[in-house]
Amino acid sequence: MKVATALVAGQRPEAELAQAAVQAALAAAGLERADNVILFLTHDFSRNPQPAVLAAARAAGCLTVSGGTASGLFTERGWRLDQPTAAALVYSTPAGNAPAESPMLSFSGHGRLPFEWQDGSARVGLLDTDAAAWSHGRTADNGCAEFSLPGLNARLVRSSGLRLLGEAQPVEQCAGYELRRLGGHSAVDSLRRALPADLRERPPLHLIAALRQTDVPGIAILSANADGSLTLADNLNEGEMLTWAIRQPLAAEQEMREMLTATVNREKQPNFALMFSCIGRGPLFYGNDDRDLVAFRETFPDTPLLGAYGTGQIAPLTGHNRLFHNTALTLLFESAHV
Repeated sequence: MKVATALVAGQRPEAELAQAAVQAALAAAGLERADNVILFLTHDFSRNPQPAVLAAARAAGCLTVSGGTASGLFTERGWRLDQPTAAALVYSTPAGNAPAESPMLSFSGHGRLPFEWQDGSARVGLLDTDAAAWSHGRTADNGCAEFSLPGLNARLVRSSGLRLLGEAQPVEQCAGYELRRLGGHSAVDSLRRALPADLRERPPLHLIAALRQTDVPGIAILSANADGSLTLADNLNEGEMLTWAIRQPLAAEQEMREMLTATVNREKQPNFALMFSCIGRGPLFYGNDDRDLVAFRETFPDTPLLGAYGTGQIAPLTGHNRLFHNTALTLLFESAHV
C-alpha cells in the first residue's frame, strides 16, 4: 500500500495550493495517480472551496476527494494556522475484498453534532463552525460530508487532556444550567478547594470542566456568579456525581504519549493516520508547538499523518456518537489485506 501526505501554504486561497499538495503527496508516495484523496483546506477557502476540490481531483486522477475546511492543518512534518493552506493525503486502495472495519469519517460546519449522526454507524471526524465539507469531489450543500475508506481497519485513540482534581462529589443543589452546591460547599468554593493553591484566587474557567464520568465529554463552565454558583454548559440533576478536571499542557502531553504507546504493534505499524484535534489544544495550548504531534512522530516515526484543528471532535461512545471538545482523536489505519 502506497500512501503519503503533503502540506502547502501560500499567500492567497487559490486552487493551485490544493493541486500542489496532491502532486507533492503523489510524488512522496511514488504514485502517478491516487485511488483516494483526503483534502483539508483552511477556512480561507470556505466561501468557495469547489475549485480547489476539483483541482485536487484533476491532480490525483480520481473523483474520490473528500474532506473539509478547518481552523488549522497539519501533517507529520508540521502545522499551519495563520495562512491559506492545503493538506492532502493520497493512497492506493489495497487489492482484494478482505473484510475491513473502520468508522465513517464525518465532517460538519454546524454548531452542534447533526441529530442524524448521533446514532447508527460509528463516526469519527471534526466539527468546525461555518466550515465547508465535501465528499467524492463535490461540496456538500448542507455543510456535512461523510465517507468511508475501503480496505482498511482502524484503531481509535482518544485523548481528553484532562487531569482529575480530586474525587467525585454529589450535586446537592442545582437549577437547570446553574450549579449551586456540590459536596457540602457552594459550587465556587468546591471548585476552589479542588484547584492547586496558585489557581484558587483566579480560577482559569476556560481550562476547567465538570465530569459526570471520566470517559465522557466534559461540561464547560460558562461563568462564576456572585452568589457562589457556577453556570455550566449542560443541565444537571440533584444527586448525580461530578468531578472537577483541568486541562494542563504537561498532563495532556503525558496522556497522549501513554495512549499512543499503548496501541503500538511492533509487528505491524499503521499504514497512515488521521488526527482531529481542538483549535484550543494544539500550538495555542502547548505554547507555539503541538506536543500531540510531537508525541505522534516519536511513537510512529515512519507513519504518514494528516490532521486538522476544529471546535469539536466526533467519536463513538457506548453505542452513540458524541461531540467532544479539547480532545485529540487519532485514527490508526492498517490495510485489511495481508
